[in-house]
Amino acid sequence: MPLRRLAATLVILMGFSQVAQAQGEATCGRDVLVAQSMQRQALEQLEQADDDDVQNCRVWRRHVDTMRRVASVYGRCLSGSERAQRLAQVQGSDREFSATIKARCGGR
Repeated sequence: MPLRRLAATLVILMGFSQVAQAQGEATCGRDVLVAQSMQRQALEQLEQADDDDVQNCRVWRRHVDTMRRVASVYGRCLSGSERAQRLAQVQGSDREFSATIKARCGGR
């Protein structure tokens, strides 16, 4: 009898695991769409930046923060070459603007 209970418990757990995986995939699908939208908005904000360094520093810091959050989603939810390409893109932007902030924004 205990063996049957163990088998039944394993079947139930496998079912829960499959449901959790399906929910994770659905969550990732939504998260990737949100991340892509955040990335587009961040790029639009960069395009709207002007010659005011104080304002630009705020925009650049926000951009770096956004790229880090987007990278987290891409790293968690994507795979293969798509993951590598998108991560390289957002991490490169993070590095570029972090260097710009360090060079031009000081303590601002």
